[in-house]
Amino acid sequence: MIANYHTHTPRCGHAVGSEREYIERAIEGGIEILGFSDHAPYRFDRPGKYPGVRMEPEMLPDYAETFFTLRNEYAGRIELHLGVEAEYYPLYFSSLVDDLRANGVEYMILGQHFLGNEIGEPGSMAATTDPAVLDRYVSQVIEGIETGLFSYIAHPDVLRFEGDPAEYDRGCRRICVRARELGIPLEINLLGLKNGRHYPNESFWRIAGEEGNAVILGSDAHRPEDVWVPETELSALSLVNKYSLHLIDKVELRRI
Repeated sequence: MIANYHTHTPRCGHAVGSEREYIERAIEGGIEILGFSDHAPYRFDRPGKYPGVRMEPEMLPDYAETFFTLRNEYAGRIELHLGVEAEYYPLYFSSLVDDLRANGVEYMILGQHFLGNEIGEPGSMAATTDPAVLDRYVSQVIEGIETGLFSYIAHPDVLRFEGDPAEYDRGCRRICVRARELGIPLEINLLGLKNGRHYPNESFWRIAGEEGNAVILGSDAHRPEDVWVPETELSALSLVNKYSLHLIDKVELRRI
């Protein structure tokens, strides 16, 4: 593993450690490319906020300034990139992209944690047997990558569907086929693997192997020590081998 584009910071409210600690851990593990991709600061047109879920919009300038200072400091030691992990919320997407561009953010990865435009919508990690929820997730992910602004899909198997396996196969195959057509890699999420979550879902990765998708490993680090976990990486490589996945070691970032 020479590149990790999925790294968080304490600004999201559920990660710990300084950017410097994440960078030092990456260097220790031999990672040559490190991307920061904290949860995107969507501006919802409603009162109140979601503490502990994502960085707030007013945090974005400091996020960028801290990054650019460290990139200059670590030049020649490690290649650093500034991104966000964002859901695709059609109602708010354009304003998010404007904010990101204004602050020099380079790339986005798609992590569809909620459906619709989030407010009052089901979370992707909640168990469901409803094919309509699966269809909504699949369609929203595909619509997101069709914007051309996402560099890859983070934990594409995050939807916890416990219904008909044939329905799951049909829906996830739609994601895999469209991602392959668009040249969008899929991420095997190492945090989910390390913590024993419902993803990585082997049913999804069997389909990705059959469809010939490009696959990248993503640490999804919320603590510095999670940037590089050799044991988890080996487990992910076993999954790669089991389903003959097309593993790539780095991603060509799609600049926003």
